[in-house]
Amino acid sequence: MEKQVFLVIFPYFCSVMEQIRIFTQLISSELHLPEHGVENTLKLLDEGCTIPFISRYRKERTGGLDEVQITAISNRLIGLQEIAKRKDTVVKTITEQGKMTAELQKRIDDCWEATTLEDIYLPYKPKRRTRAQVAREQGLEPLAQLLLLQREPHPEQAAKRYVGGDIIDTKTALQGAKDIIAEQVSEEERSRNQVRAAFRREAFIISKVVKAKKDTDEAAKYSDYFDWEEPLRRCSSHRLLAMRRGESEGILRVSITIDDDEAVNRLQRNYVRGNGACQRLVAEAVEDGYKRLLCPSIETEFSNLSKERADEEAIKVFVENLRQLLLGAPLGQKRVMGVDPGFRTGCKVVCLDAQGNLLHHEAIFPHPPINHRMQATVHLQQMLDEYHIEAIAIGNGTASRETKEFVEEAISNWQLAASQKPNANSQKPKVFVVSEDGASVYSASKTAREEFPDEDVTVRGAVSIGRRLMDPLAELVKIDPKSIGVGQYQHDVDQAKLKHSLDQTVESCVNLVGVNLNTASQHLLMYVSGLGPTLAKNIVDYRRENGAFTSRAQLKKVPRLGPAAYQQCAGFLRIPEAKNPLDNSAVHPESYSVVEQMAKDNHCTVADLISDKEKRTQIDIKRYVTDTIGLPTLTDIMKELEKPGRDPREQIEEFEFDASVQTIEDLHEGMQLPGIVTNITNFGAFVDIGVHQDGLVHISQLADKYVTDPTQVVRLHQHVMVRVLEVDLRRHRISLSMKGMGGK
Repeated sequence: MEKQVFLVIFPYFCSVMEQIRIFTQLISSELHLPEHGVENTLKLLDEGCTIPFISRYRKERTGGLDEVQITAISNRLIGLQEIAKRKDTVVKTITEQGKMTAELQKRIDDCWEATTLEDIYLPYKPKRRTRAQVAREQGLEPLAQLLLLQREPHPEQAAKRYVGGDIIDTKTALQGAKDIIAEQVSEEERSRNQVRAAFRREAFIISKVVKAKKDTDEAAKYSDYFDWEEPLRRCSSHRLLAMRRGESEGILRVSITIDDDEAVNRLQRNYVRGNGACQRLVAEAVEDGYKRLLCPSIETEFSNLSKERADEEAIKVFVENLRQLLLGAPLGQKRVMGVDPGFRTGCKVVCLDAQGNLLHHEAIFPHPPINHRMQATVHLQQMLDEYHIEAIAIGNGTASRETKEFVEEAISNWQLAASQKPNANSQKPKVFVVSEDGASVYSASKTAREEFPDEDVTVRGAVSIGRRLMDPLAELVKIDPKSIGVGQYQHDVDQAKLKHSLDQTVESCVNLVGVNLNTASQHLLMYVSGLGPTLAKNIVDYRRENGAFTSRAQLKKVPRLGPAAYQQCAGFLRIPEAKNPLDNSAVHPESYSVVEQMAKDNHCTVADLISDKEKRTQIDIKRYVTDTIGLPTLTDIMKELEKPGRDPREQIEEFEFDASVQTIEDLHEGMQLPGIVTNITNFGAFVDIGVHQDGLVHISQLADKYVTDPTQVVRLHQHVMVRVLEVDLRRHRISLSMKGMGGK
């Protein structure tokens, strides 16, 4: 396993241990977490430990910090690390200019806020040749300082001394001096903080349509923002991202503004003292510095900051949706039929064994325009018989409801015919509708081509649908999370931050559930703590060459899987048929000896401890506390012995749409319908009610109480009852409510 080094040495002022101390204090203060736990977490991260491993198996060292807290520490550490690198650049640049002082060095050393650091650096930052720099090269710096002192009664007379060369007259000299003052005002921390505070208090975001684009089809979706204005601090994430997307498409012009006159007046009060010719020139310079340099700079800063915050909100929504999707209820190892429904192109049907292997595929055409319904029924029933199908997964895209009705009718006829035959198996397969978001992306991916090199994209898509029913987590890890369709403006946010958060989420879900070492794909294994693409491939290759793993200890024989990687991954890998029952549990191998001692003290085997509740109740875990294993770990061990290898996911539920509603035209206000939550955003939840167009339950309609976060009320794929509030046939929009519906 490659060791991920989190900490960097600041070349100019501190050692690694000093850096850990500084980071510990900063993170502890910001996140309100105990210093001891933060310090040990930083050390564990620096040792190459993963977040799932630390939160699950190092509770004694962290003081019981959970995965969310450890993730927050890790993310803040990355931010501080970036500032540390930036500080190194700042110090080197200023030192090379010969302008570094002890006081300035201390200010930089003590600064851990990015904006403040940039303010300190701004006067020394190399920049393009500005008007002020030109004026300084012309020798006008003394004149600028003379004006700032505001003691010269006749500045024009004083400016005559600077006329010559490129300075053709006193007006040119005074303008150059004002350029120097303007730049000085724009770069002073006091000025920047004053204008920054004004933006923070009173900035408005304003959106206007580009007149030439107003009547175009592309602009219609941004009509709400053609003439929009609101306080920036109240602008929600989804509105800001919508405006910024409209701006990037050339449809909107977006700006962030404050009262310029008031801002100029406040600045002038800082620099202008009294009345007179010098004061007038300084006032003009301050106004120019504000309008030309300072205001655009702070506007850009707040534009970037508001975008970062909107990104964070959008990523947070996406992450929570992805977590819920990945932890969706699995059907388990059953023989499944996957159906990718369609009208003109027919329904692609695949039959999978209990391990998800493809046994058979064919296309049937039960719907118009081909409408070979009888033939399709016969073929479907033959597949039910031949492959002993236990469940059917139907994609939720085009022709989904029509296909579900056809399949259920075919099953009923199949059952009726089977009941009249002696010894025939007529157990009815359960039918489920499965989200097919991202299935087309998977089917065209390199992963799908490697799995099914001889099959076309339609077969691969149907296989993905069937496998999603069996184990959503194992199948969805193969797809780029951005393509799963459960986000909010996911293509508009910072892609590096999005990927980092999504990768953390996938890793968290995979390790929470645990992975069957003998059936997991390479793509699932690569998210296991301590592994990655190379070791995951090596495990699959070893399994192929040597057969199924019979113990976790065998992992040590996998090429390049050393002690560090084994420590990180072993507790999250399961072997259901292992000789040692602990190999199918979340008990880490480093704790096996403790469990074996418990069994020995109770005159039984480890298997007896697992199967006999009475024997477990006789154990006093305090007797087994050591320097390395404390009560938190022992408590986890006892829970695991109670239900070894338990799956934390819920049980899957069947669902039926209202049979009387097929299209959006069938809807009317007041109608109460069952639905499935398909996406959650900051402003509400989208619900599929079976009319090929999801309806929106606005956040204000989610519950009978005030709701600030939709995820507190609904979860992805939840079965809910909704009431139709409004149907807009022209724009194909459906407004729904869950108020007064009593939850489910």
